[in-house]
Amino acid sequence: MKPRQVKVHRFPSASGDSRASLLFVHGAYASAGYWTVHFIPYFQWQGYDCFAVDLAGHGASDGLDRLDTFGIDDYADDVAHALSVIGKPAVLVGHSMGSLVIQRYLEKGEAIAAVLLSPVPPTGTTGSAAQLALRYPAFFQSLEATMHGRESAEDRDLMARIYFSAEAKGEDIRQFLSFICPESETAVAEMALLSSRLPVRCRKLPTLVIGGEEDIVFPPSMLFFTALQRNADVVRIPGAGHMLPIDWNWQVVATRMHEWMASRLAVEVA
Repeated sequence: MKPRQVKVHRFPSASGDSRASLLFVHGAYASAGYWTVHFIPYFQWQGYDCFAVDLAGHGASDGLDRLDTFGIDDYADDVAHALSVIGKPAVLVGHSMGSLVIQRYLEKGEAIAAVLLSPVPPTGTTGSAAQLALRYPAFFQSLEATMHGRESAEDRDLMARIYFSAEAKGEDIRQFLSFICPESETAVAEMALLSSRLPVRCRKLPTLVIGGEEDIVFPPSMLFFTALQRNADVVRIPGAGHMLPIDWNWQVVATRMHEWMASRLAVEVA
């Protein structure tokens, strides 16, 4: 089906019975691994079959040698491939760039519902990148060093300050840094220029948008614009930063997701 191998990780429900299938789609500069720290074990024990995809050129998927050729449409194709592996409709859960990938997939594809965590704003990432560069002049050098495993203690401190809340634990931050990897220059450019893309009619389905009130990367004020496009429900998590799946209050996020699926998708809450 595809000219490259895309890895889909499987994590069956702990109970053996499945309320629904969840497909987790990671953000930029990362792989699917960070979903396994907290979120996937939590939802397995809640009775969900969980799947996570390594987008092309990330993690265990092929394509690192041509990473910069992949764009958001290619990543959306990876989501379609993952769903074909799952073999049945699923709830799509994306974080940061993964939320954008899910929205691009939904321009043509089907799903039960979508959960968008810390989503890329419809206006793109240019404003955010400019603010980060002004506020933290060393950020992009620190990101580059971290991608290649050459980060200093100062780099680690800066990454923690930007991606996590002040209350985050050191172990969560260390785990996050271990998942950081290079990102496609094509995908990064497309996210920066997102506002110049012609609007496409959105496929209507139940959607939840969740953001952290302390998110420095994409401020919570931008959640409204993502939700407006999809007529989505919005949840803001007090004290949370950008890395909702592994920030210190990840369980608040996961619980709100589970409760929302129970109310909107008739999934029984344990």
